[in-house]
Amino acid sequence: MNIAIMGSGLSGLSCAITLEKHGIKPTIFENRNRVGDRFVNGEATFSFLNRPIKDELKYLKEKFDILLTPIDTVNKLVVHSENEVGSIDGNIGYINIRGRHENSYECQLEKQVTSKIIFNSTHEYEQLCKEFDRVVLATGDGEYASKLGNYKSDLTCTIKGKTVTGDFLTSITHVWINYKVIPKGYAWLIPFSEKEANLVIAYPDYPSNIKLDINEMWDTFYKMACKKLDQNLVVTDSFEITRYMMGICNKPIIENTYFVGNCFGSMSPGLGFGQIAAILTGVYAAYDICGLGKYEELTKPLFENYNHALVFRRFLENLSDNEIDVIIKNLDNKYLDNVINQLFSNKRQLDFMEGLVPIMKLWNSFKK
Repeated sequence: MNIAIMGSGLSGLSCAITLEKHGIKPTIFENRNRVGDRFVNGEATFSFLNRPIKDELKYLKEKFDILLTPIDTVNKLVVHSENEVGSIDGNIGYINIRGRHENSYECQLEKQVTSKIIFNSTHEYEQLCKEFDRVVLATGDGEYASKLGNYKSDLTCTIKGKTVTGDFLTSITHVWINYKVIPKGYAWLIPFSEKEANLVIAYPDYPSNIKLDINEMWDTFYKMACKKLDQNLVVTDSFEITRYMMGICNKPIIENTYFVGNCFGSMSPGLGFGQIAAILTGVYAAYDICGLGKYEELTKPLFENYNHALVFRRFLENLSDNEIDVIIKNLDNKYLDNVINQLFSNKRQLDFMEGLVPIMKLWNSFKK
């Protein structure tokens, strides 16, 4: 069987690894000159976003023999609102590097692949579709799916980030939800070494936000973050992404074409994470090609998680800063603290997000 994979990111490489384990060597087409040819940045995976999976990296290793080594385990997520600070403690996820770094997840996956990767590829989907029995679209965004009329975009986002130097613990991440500074959006700090971290703001491109000056928004947030962290963070690199589509495909497979990764819609609209979902789409597409399962059935839980995350995002957007303050304050409530920490732990399998969806839907309807 002649298989083409278009893209050598997390989903494309995971698909290739899985195909190889079952005796099929695909050809991988990458339009850049190397795997991970993008800015170096730190990212995180959080177990509660991937339920019913508990420990996502352990699951990938034991279930699919895909090996990934993180920088560290997330032991504390510090959440900042306008007037409050709370935290979720325990083993709740992992920190990793993306991009050009030799230990990025992309580069780790590349070392597990033996199939040919054609770099600086100019091949288009239409050409591959004619020349190969199966085509796996793993291009990193929803553009091809959209061109084929197979993509539902729920919002677009603008993201502006900086690499900063300071003093960090790689087991502690920070997130800010403060609508006076970042309307309907959020920000995060993810360290990828003891001296380097990414400081990022992200917000939806609603008309009221488009009117705002992104540089002024960033400067306001940067000063606030420095004050909250009691550090003078020094900027060493920057990136900006505008009008990034967040959505999901209508069908995961059309005839001989599989949509994986962000072509599928693996990025969560809730908090913007989606690495594990991207990897799983690649594995599931390979399973279908090898006759080990049906891609439409295997991806049903990923569709459900996406829809739950979208409800969660609308719920967050419908909160006021005062209401967010109340929620954040209660993260460390002496009666709730241990329960919350246990719910978020990667030792638990309970999908509490699914249980909260009806409540969040009611709140969203009420706010309308």
